[in-house]
Amino acid sequence: MRVLLVEDEPYLAEAIRDGLRLAAIAADVAGDGDTALALLGVNQYDIAVLDRDVPGPSGDEIAEHIVSSGRDTPILMLTAADRLDDKTSGFALGADDYLTKPFELRELVLRLRALDRRRAYRRPPVRELAGVRLDPFRREVYRDGRYVALTRKQFAVLEVLLAAEGGVVSAEHLLERAWDENADPFTNAVRITVSALRKRLGEPWVIATVPGVGYRIDG
Repeated sequence: MRVLLVEDEPYLAEAIRDGLRLAAIAADVAGDGDTALALLGVNQYDIAVLDRDVPGPSGDEIAEHIVSSGRDTPILMLTAADRLDDKTSGFALGADDYLTKPFELRELVLRLRALDRRRAYRRPPVRELAGVRLDPFRREVYRDGRYVALTRKQFAVLEVLLAAEGGVVSAEHLLERAWDENADPFTNAVRITVSALRKRLGEPWVIATVPGVGYRIDG
C-alpha cells in the first residue's frame, strides 16, 4: 500500500512515516498543499491522509481536488479539528474516515488497512494470467495450482505485472507502485526483486525481460 501523508509538522510526519513503514505501508510526505497537489499529479496513491490545516492549499482543498478529479483514492483526515461540526464538514468534503489528534499509530494503521480493503473490493478480486493466480484479498499466489510464498515486495511487483495483462511494465513504474518516493531511481532493487520473483514462480519462466523497456508476464 502506498499513501500520501499531508502533514506540516516535520517531526510528526517523520514519526508517522517511519511507523507506517514498519507496518509495510509506504508513505510519501507533503508538508504543504502545493507539494501535495504536485505529488498527486504524478503519482497514484491507494489512500490520502490529510491534515486539514497545512500551508498553501488546505487539506479541505486537497480533498476537494481529489474528489472533483474523479480519483478512486480514499481520504482519511488526520487532524486536531475534533468538534462534531468539524467532522461533519470533513465527511461532506468527501472524507472516507476521520481520525483526530492525538492518536495511536496502531489505530491509524488499522484504519488505513480497513480503507484499503474497502477499496480493494471495488477492484477485480482475482488476477490470473499464464497459469499465475493472484488473490489480493487473501494475499495468496498460485502457479498452476501450486501455492507460491512471496515477500511483500514480490507480491506487489507481481500484482502490477498481472494488472498490465501482458503489457510491458517499466522498471520506473514498478519502482513507483511497489516502493515509495524515497527509493533511488538508479537502484537495482527492481531487477533483484523481479529475479527473485521469477525464481519463486518457477520454470518455465513466466516473467519476460524486454531489454531496455521493462518486464511483462509471458503467456
